[in-house]
Amino acid sequence: MTELLDEESRMADAPTVARTPHERPHVPRRRGGAVLLGPAFVAAIAYVDPGNVAANLTAGARYGYLLLWVLVAANAMAVLVQYQSAKLGLVTGRSLPDVLGARLRRGPRLAYWAQAELVAAATDVAEVVGGAIALHLLFGLPLWLGGVVVGAVSLVLLATQDRYGQRRFEHVVVALLAVITIGFLAGLVVSPPDARGMLSGLVPRFEGSDSVLLAASMLGATVMPHAIYVHSALARDRHGHAEPGPWRDRLLRATRWDVGIALVVAGIVNIGLLLLAAAGLRGEPGTDSIEGAHAAITDALGPVVGLAFAVGLLASGLASTSVGAYAGATIMAGLLHRRIPILVRRVVTIIPAVLLLALGADPTWTLVVSQVVLSFGIPFAVIPLVRFTRSRDVMGEARTRTPLHVALVVVVALVVVLNATLLVLLVAS
Repeated sequence: MTELLDEESRMADAPTVARTPHERPHVPRRRGGAVLLGPAFVAAIAYVDPGNVAANLTAGARYGYLLLWVLVAANAMAVLVQYQSAKLGLVTGRSLPDVLGARLRRGPRLAYWAQAELVAAATDVAEVVGGAIALHLLFGLPLWLGGVVVGAVSLVLLATQDRYGQRRFEHVVVALLAVITIGFLAGLVVSPPDARGMLSGLVPRFEGSDSVLLAASMLGATVMPHAIYVHSALARDRHGHAEPGPWRDRLLRATRWDVGIALVVAGIVNIGLLLLAAAGLRGEPGTDSIEGAHAAITDALGPVVGLAFAVGLLASGLASTSVGAYAGATIMAGLLHRRIPILVRRVVTIIPAVLLLALGADPTWTLVVSQVVLSFGIPFAVIPLVRFTRSRDVMGEARTRTPLHVALVVVVALVVVLNATLLVLLVAS
């Protein structure tokens, strides 16, 4: 990390690196603002993946409204961070892994790639496991077979992007996001949360080491490292390299709206999941697992709501695993300067999740642990992003101004402190 922060001069002479295998650069005609939206909605899928479902349902079922403040704070952090990632892609014409790969020597670059791939693998485990649970709930498929099906369908979604371009892929993802939102929030209509409980949940506090573990899991599920890496590529692939001038200013304004709207939707879904568990599932036996929560939701709120929840979970798994594969390809292209066929990558990355399911690992706890792994990867994505977007050599006049930079430094500090606290608690337990 020290080498990364000290080497400012190497960027100018860095070669252009390979782009993602399914990238089809496209600069839209300079039309109205709505046509410029989209990349943030793809990145936002990472914020409503099955790992979020497990973490938020577990938090609500165990602690009620206690950890609501974690989701509110994490979503505010996510808005700041994701905009910086998209801005980096637009201004430099490079993804965050590209910029990292150009600055690091071979040894540190390979080590950095290894941790980023570990984060991507943890992401893929969560997404495939979540989709497999949904298929089990809907059709009774064995979990391992459901994992294989999720991987296969994600290939079809990725083929949409490869064949028809990013706009069509964005349309599919936004449609899945709509299904996710309806599926996960339908229960709140039948069982609305308690207003006083919600207000009390906005006061930052914990209740023991387990609540800190869950908070880290929720943070890892909300501020997603792979979403930080991939958003810069999504913005670049959609809009290209925006040169200084009125058009870039317009793109950056549209990107702020894109990020704000997309992450507000994702935040509402996450908060809704916790509120649903806190209002209707607390104290119910087995509700700290997705299967148990689904059974309790079906019993308490009716089979229609239970079905909507399962369909939302399936849409979440399918959409998020496709975005995760896109992120993994972005990381490899930027840090290794290599690319492999997406089919090969999809087969390789699905193996750990299918093996875990076949060996009988508890699927919900697997999801929660995967989010803890993600939380430890956040500093490795956020610290370079904050550093690069502040650098005049990298961003020119578009570099982050001091007030926003200070806010981002505070975000990084909070993440590091929470993860350090979690590590101490895990070692002491």
